[in-house]
Amino acid sequence: MSKPIVAIVGRPNVGKSTLFNRLAGERISIVEDKPGVTRDRIYCEVEWLNRKFTLIDTGGIEPESEDIILQQMRRQAEIAIETADVIVFMVDGKEGLTPADYEVANLLRKTKNR
Repeated sequence: MSKPIVAIVGRPNVGKSTLFNRLAGERISIVEDKPGVTRDRIYCEVEWLNRKFTLIDTGGIEPESEDIILQQMRRQAEIAIETADVIVFMVDGKEGLTPADYEVANLLRKTKNR
């Protein structure tokens, strides 16, 4: 049996890479206070609570952006979503839900991974 794949997704700068690094047990993803630092999918083999799985860190999803880099980041996140067995949708608890969070949630509702 293969290990499940878990993707962490959400809009930029909500803490996806911080969570990824915490679960990985080391600093693999770069963590900065500016959006767009993580652009590609980053993979790591993880064991948490005696469960082994492949974890994917993704760049932020900006649902309606015309910027080519943000569009490519979104595509990378969509690939992770398509391959994942489990999706962790991350939002910023301090900032609260934003219109972009609702748009990302609607995108996730349309996936096979509900």
